[in-house]
Order: sequence, then C-alpha cells, then structure tokens
Amino acid sequence: MLDLIILSLHFFICFLISVAIWRGPKDVDLHSSSTGTAEMEPDGLILIGKEDDIKRSQRITAKVNGREIVVFYHEGKFHAMDSRCYHEGGALCLGEIEDINGQACIICPWHKYKITLETGEGLYEGINPLEPSPTPQWQSKGVKQRIHKVTIDNGNIYVSPPDLSVSFDSDYFADKYKNSGDLAMEK
Repeated sequence: MLDLIILSLHFFICFLISVAIWRGPKDVDLHSSSTGTAEMEPDGLILIGKEDDIKRSQRITAKVNGREIVVFYHEGKFHAMDSRCYHEGGALCLGEIEDINGQACIICPWHKYKITLETGEGLYEGINPLEPSPTPQWQSKGVKQRIHKVTIDNGNIYVSPPDLSVSFDSDYFADKYKNSGDLAMEK
C-alpha cells in the first residue's frame, strides 16, 4: 500500500513539474535577417526587449547572432548569460534563482549546477578533509558561463555582442544549439 502511495505521489509531482515547464517563461526570437543575426543598433548593441516587459516576466530568452541568451531581472538588476548550462546544455531559462552566500545564482534544472548571475562562476560545496570536523563551504570553479553586458536606454534592454576572443565552457553548448529552431526546450 505504501508503495502505491509513493508511486502516486511521484506521478503527481512529475505532472506538476510538466505543467510548470509548459507554463514557464516565454521565449522570444528576435526578428533576424536571412543570415540569422539580430539587428544591431548603430552603437553595436543588440535590442532584446522592453524593460517593463522583462521586469514583468522576470526573464526572457532571445537569440543574438544565432546564439541563445537569457536575460534575468532579479532584485532590481538585469543579468544576461548564455542560456545553455556549461555542464551539459541544460536550459537555464527554466531554472530557479537562489541566494548562495550572498550571490544570486541560477540553478540548472537538469543537474542542479549553480551559476552566479553576476560573474558566471560555477559554485560547488567542498570540504577540507584536514579539518577536524569538516563542514561544507561554497567554493568557485571559476567562470564557466559566458555573461553578456546589459545596457538600459530609454526603456529598452540591450546586450553587447559576445567577445569571442575569450572562451568559456558554455560556448560549446551555445554553438551546439546555435540556430536551432526551438529556444531552450530541447535536450
């Protein structure tokens, strides 16, 4: 009997998760030219959307030069990064934002990797086995996720095109999903 209850609870939770994903953040594909690149403003910035719209939705996914990015609005600040997790390409637009050691982090929905919104650092809990009573401490793996500079002008949100002269772990999945038809939903 207990097995039946646990199994029913499992299916109910899976149903709730699928509804949350289905009703989750809506994606935007910027109108692009035939080459698959978004229109650039004269100053080189790329228009993502209206400030009020992004504040209302808390996040938006867009394509910049064929590359998926996600812009988050969290605690009064805008953050932009590659929309695919550096670990295995999880859709970060579907992740939850949590505070870890005073840093806002997106939690990848696939494998729960933690990435700071501000810097793109991957975080993990590690212990020092030489301590008499080792306790886990949050530590950095270094910058793993490409961050994009956000500019607000006249109620519009812009991002700077990525500087591809410096590479990040997330570049692999940004390239893998580049120009795919379905923003952030496929695995």
